[in-house]
Amino acid sequence: MKKVLIPFLLILLIYSCGAQQESSNSVSQNTENSFISRPKLVVGIVVDQMRYDYLTRFEAKFGKGGFKRMINEGFNCKNNHFNYIPTYTGPGHASVYTGTVPKYHGIISNNWYDKVVQKSVYCAQDDNVESVGTESRAGKMSPHRMLTTSVADENRLFTQMRGKTIGIAIKDRGAILPAGHTANAAYWFYGKDEGVWITSTFYRNDLPKWVKDFNDSDTVESYIKVWDTHLPIETYQESGPDLNNFEGGFKGKENATFPYDLAALKSENGGFDILKATAYGNSLTVDFAIAALKGEALGQDDDTDVLAVSFSSTDYVGHNFGVNSKEVEDTYIRLDRDLERLFNYLDEHVGEDEYTVFLTADHGAVDVPAYLQSVKIPAGYLDYNDRKERFQKFLVEKYGTADIVENVSNNQLFFNKQKLKELGLNIHDVEQALVDEQISYPNIAKVYTATAMNSTNFTTGIEALLQNGFNQKRSGDVIVVDDIAHIAYSKTGSTHGSGLNYDTHVPLLFFGKGIKHGQTYKKTVIPDIAPTISALLGISFPNGATGQPLGFVID
Repeated sequence: MKKVLIPFLLILLIYSCGAQQESSNSVSQNTENSFISRPKLVVGIVVDQMRYDYLTRFEAKFGKGGFKRMINEGFNCKNNHFNYIPTYTGPGHASVYTGTVPKYHGIISNNWYDKVVQKSVYCAQDDNVESVGTESRAGKMSPHRMLTTSVADENRLFTQMRGKTIGIAIKDRGAILPAGHTANAAYWFYGKDEGVWITSTFYRNDLPKWVKDFNDSDTVESYIKVWDTHLPIETYQESGPDLNNFEGGFKGKENATFPYDLAALKSENGGFDILKATAYGNSLTVDFAIAALKGEALGQDDDTDVLAVSFSSTDYVGHNFGVNSKEVEDTYIRLDRDLERLFNYLDEHVGEDEYTVFLTADHGAVDVPAYLQSVKIPAGYLDYNDRKERFQKFLVEKYGTADIVENVSNNQLFFNKQKLKELGLNIHDVEQALVDEQISYPNIAKVYTATAMNSTNFTTGIEALLQNGFNQKRSGDVIVVDDIAHIAYSKTGSTHGSGLNYDTHVPLLFFGKGIKHGQTYKKTVIPDIAPTISALLGISFPNGATGQPLGFVID
């Protein structure tokens, strides 16, 4: 028995040692595979008011180094959507970088009614800071109303504040909200009679030398010139006729048609603000972004930096001229060349394999309803004045006063809770009565109560989008949804804000270090972006993130 047992024990010992060696090799191999080679720089790009179909509509006019380079070398998420309402600039930028929805990050609109102070507030407004770079109030801004961290914040925390964050946009909110709470700086453009890039004391007490040098240069002034099409206008077959009834245009020019002499139009259109509503605003943004890359030495060490760039002019052009205009087409053709210019700079000064880029939008836009009507597609315009008069009459007849509703904004009704208490009214009864009244009005599709938003778990449809955009402390007591393609807007130009595909379906492209080449029709949502970048960098997700990392885009 002993003779048999001893060889058996020897076999077990040999097997055990081999298993331990294999386990050791496995751990070593896994450790090696889990090592994260981080990019030196993450460039986040948000294109304001970019519908997904702009990528495909204008594809033939794009060069090889901008949008097409991102698609051909990177990953294209073709079915990317916003998963909340409202689709506005402030909530859009916040959601991209926080990885969550307004329900949690708190930026429920660009402006909203504050129930505590009982007045409208702006998403980036901060009266506790001062302007830097201008004497105007345009710099009194900060991200203090955003309740969660951004991916840029988490990168700063992970690198012990060594990794830099710079936010840049024509619009203040487009620079401030992406950069987060810990940014080294956010810069935005102040036009009027100054034409300068500014910031606030939330970040720093003076402008750095590179910003002063940029403001002192003739770069801004150089764009006060003629805006004509980049390519021959007769080749712009992807948009409607240049002369039509669906575009706004500029004061001082009879028709909204190319070319536009910006020097001649400047004085009647807000001075340097005219640049915002032209393709040149995006070119100016790239000029300033390149200056920031140089001035801040971004991507020049082993601690990952973040450059958050938002192209605001696409939104101004879309609002003015509409999604089917020659002006929008030219703006995207020129933006494509500006992206190529930015990528070429990054290749040379950061390193072709040392940076990662993502590109998305903060919302899409609806076709001009007047145009849709002209081609027999259901669409229209809302008469809020008529709706207001009818509603106030109802309130007086039913409750003896219209004061039980203290504000109507962003398609939401806010109750005067004190007045309800004085009148002995049950808030739930009033909610339902107002729902029943509002749903009877023309061009109102759906109406919901705050009680429904707080007590029901919606998982699909418009209801789920409304719930994701509903912040219990900041949102209203009754929420109204208008008919499809019906807007409260001028009969020229486009707008946005709904939970419909024309507003929710936007591009999502990843490109650069750590990104696979490929494409998917799998549905992705805006809050997935920040967790994906966090996973790529091996850092914590933003603290309120509800999105999921898109593992299939990471190499």
